[in-house]
Amino acid sequence: MREFSEIVHVQEPITLVGAGDVADGDISDVRRIAPRVFAADGGGHACLDAGVMPERVIGDMDSGAVLVERGVPAERIMKIAEQDSTDFDKALRHISAPLVIGVGFAGARIDHQLACFNTLVRRAAWRCLIVGQEEVVFVAPPRLELPLVAGTRVSLFPMREGRGRSLGLRWPIEGLVFSPDGRVGTSNEATGPVTLEMERAGMLVMLPRDQLDCVAAALLAEESNWQA
Repeated sequence: MREFSEIVHVQEPITLVGAGDVADGDISDVRRIAPRVFAADGGGHACLDAGVMPERVIGDMDSGAVLVERGVPAERIMKIAEQDSTDFDKALRHISAPLVIGVGFAGARIDHQLACFNTLVRRAAWRCLIVGQEEVVFVAPPRLELPLVAGTRVSLFPMREGRGRSLGLRWPIEGLVFSPDGRVGTSNEATGPVTLEMERAGMLVMLPRDQLDCVAAALLAEESNWQA
C-alpha cells in the first residue's frame, strides 16, 4: 500500500463507517440519505460484513492487509501514515462532501467517542453528523433551523466556551455562557420548531436518532458554515 494525500471530492452526502459499534441495519439506514460508502480503516470490515464494498478506506491502515485479503482492491485504500490523529480525523479531512454521516464512531470505547467529538469541533468546517444507537450528534453551525415537534429532547454540550441564541427551546440559551467545565445544556426540550444561532464553533447538538432525516435535511439546507 502506498501513501496518499489527495482529497476525495464527492458532490453528494456520503456514509463514513468506523470500527466501533455498528448494529445490523445501521449502514443501510444511513445509506437512504447518503448512498455512497467510505470507511475509516477498520470500518472497512463493518462494510464488508454488511455486504457493502467501500469506495475508499482511509486511515493508517493497520487493517489494510486483511481488507485486501477480503477483496477490497488495493487502489481503494488510502494510507495516511501519521500517528498524530485518529482514523476518523484522517478520513474526514481527506473527504470533501456536502455532508458526511458517520456510523461506527459512537457507543464503543469512551476514549474513542471523546476523540470523535474532539475531531467534530476541530473540523467544524466539515459538515458531519454522527449516528449512534440512541442519538445523532453534530456541531451546531452558525445558524440552524430544525423543524422539531414539541417535546423533542434537545441536548447541547459545549466543547469550548461559547454563547448563542435560541428560539423554540423550553429553556432559552440567550445570555448564558457555556463551557465544558461550567454550564452545559443537556436535556433541554423543543416547544416546536427550533432555531439555534452560535457565536463560535464548539457546541455539540444531540437529538434522538429518529431525528436523523430531519437533521440531515437541515444541515444540507443551511448555507452558513464555520470556516476552516
